[in-house]
Amino acid sequence: MHAGAWKETSLIIQVFARDHGVVALVAKGAKRPTSALRPVLSAFQPLLLSWSGAGEVKTLVRADCAGIHRLTGRAMMSAWYMNELLIRLLPREDAHPGLYTAYDDALRRLAQGNRAAGALRRFEWQLLNETGYGLDQAEPDFEDPVLEPELRHALRERLDQLLAGKPLHTRKVLMELQRF
Repeated sequence: MHAGAWKETSLIIQVFARDHGVVALVAKGAKRPTSALRPVLSAFQPLLLSWSGAGEVKTLVRADCAGIHRLTGRAMMSAWYMNELLIRLLPREDAHPGLYTAYDDALRRLAQGNRAAGALRRFEWQLLNETGYGLDQAEPDFEDPVLEPELRHALRERLDQLLAGKPLHTRKVLMELQRF
């Protein structure tokens, strides 16, 4: 979901794993040109990971590609938005298999060129339900463009409450892109 430099040749990465939730890992030597990890650690791609350690930050042992989601433009920004929501709203190492499935489904829909709004609303809905902050109503038709503005407003209002007025960086960019 996110990677940042750590020391001279390593990265600290945050991943969202089906059975472990958000996990922080050190990818030792991943910045080296000859690293086997370097080409595999791409954002938004499903990976098979192994790690070790008992502390808050584990050590990445192995990473293998498990598929490819080709994202560009708005789809890429939508994926960054989903990542930012996960990082901000989920506690570390709190497994959410249903949310992981919703995340993967949203990435697939975005990669296939489906309407970003439908994929995002479905993901936001699942995120709120999985974390105990869902809306008290039946699941809507996320692909209905007539319902989308009302649904977007309701979900964003709830997310804003959870984020305590700290706007998401990616949401600002997405709002700007919607004008074009």
